[in-house]
Amino acid sequence: MAVAQLKLAETSGAGMDTPVEQRFWQKWPLGARVAAVVVGVVLFAFTVLALVLGDSVRSLRTPAAQLTIAVVEQGVFHDLIPLRAKVVPRDTVYLDAVEGGRVEKVLVEAGEIVTAGQRLIEFGNTNLQLQVIQQESQLNQAISQLQQNEIALQQNTIANTRTLADIDYNIVRLTRIDERRAALLVKGAASTEQRETVADELAYYRGLRPLQAESNRLQSELRARLLPSIHDQLQNLQQNLDVVRGKLDNLIVRAPVGGRITEIELKIGENRNPGQRLVEITPDTGYKLTADVDEFYLSRVRAGQSADMEINAQTTKARITRIYPQVKDGRFAVDLSFDGADPPDLVPGQAGQGRLALGGDQPAVVIPAGAFLERTGGDWIFVLAANGNIADRRRIKVGRRNAEQVEIVGGLNPGERVITSDYTGYERIDRIILSQ
Repeated sequence: MAVAQLKLAETSGAGMDTPVEQRFWQKWPLGARVAAVVVGVVLFAFTVLALVLGDSVRSLRTPAAQLTIAVVEQGVFHDLIPLRAKVVPRDTVYLDAVEGGRVEKVLVEAGEIVTAGQRLIEFGNTNLQLQVIQQESQLNQAISQLQQNEIALQQNTIANTRTLADIDYNIVRLTRIDERRAALLVKGAASTEQRETVADELAYYRGLRPLQAESNRLQSELRARLLPSIHDQLQNLQQNLDVVRGKLDNLIVRAPVGGRITEIELKIGENRNPGQRLVEITPDTGYKLTADVDEFYLSRVRAGQSADMEINAQTTKARITRIYPQVKDGRFAVDLSFDGADPPDLVPGQAGQGRLALGGDQPAVVIPAGAFLERTGGDWIFVLAANGNIADRRRIKVGRRNAEQVEIVGGLNPGERVITSDYTGYERIDRIILSQ
């Protein structure tokens, strides 16, 4: 019997089963267990958000090796800005076509030395020649008419003077005849009719004289008024005639000054219109420097400021002589002249490096200039904490700048460390976490 029970137990496997005790939450209904999981996930999410955003600081983790870190120092600010200047002629003369036409002759080439008055180019212009002939004819007719008017006034004056002289002569002549007839009439040698005829003629001339004298006066006043106007018109017409004839002279282009031909691009047979550029001449008046400066310094650059320029491996002094306030592509131009004689062996277009002094050296809180300025404009910077593991964004105020230094007016203290490398992508970040 006992053997039979043992076999039965082995066959059923009851002796091999081990009872397992259920955990407490497994005893919960399925709905309760799902709700518990959801609540746990939500609590975990809130915990993560609280850790990341609880203090409203936008952070970014960046390797320290990718950043440039500088120390704020109490030092001396050197108020200098770099200059890259180009050697250009001090003066340049441009010749444009006055009348234009067909290029007949080109008498010089680029690089040649010319003297004042030397022929450079000859044009041909048939239409201009015909216009000059027509205008000359019209002006000559006008001049001839005015000259005839002047002659008529002069002849009228002479005629009036002669008429008045004739009247005076007749008055004198008739007065003598009248006196003789009166004496003869007393003696009975002349008739009364003869004397009356002479007396009537004498009275006529005596009455005519004041009229002629008044007419002469009026004619003289008119002539005095008209002659200056006629002379002015004649002078203007003569000047116009000279201008018209000078148009043909403009077909020959001459050098207004002596110097070197630096540009001339003309071919025989081509046409050039009035106003088109023909020749560029550089007089032998020396050289100057021209440079472009960042618009940030527009309010601080002044005429007379000194610059040290390195040209042909020599350092020479130069001063700003002219400032062009027009800003193009963020820069404005300045002209500089050399102190004393020009350096030897200068070539137009040659470049030189130097520094422009905007003011004297002064004590100041400074940091090295860096790429961060392009993104911040000097309004803020990342300042490292004492442990050097994090850098927080801080508002600052900058003053003067040069290629190597930035003057700090407020927001930083000597000894603090700041990040001066590029801030691309950091515009919305409040804290940088430095990783090793």
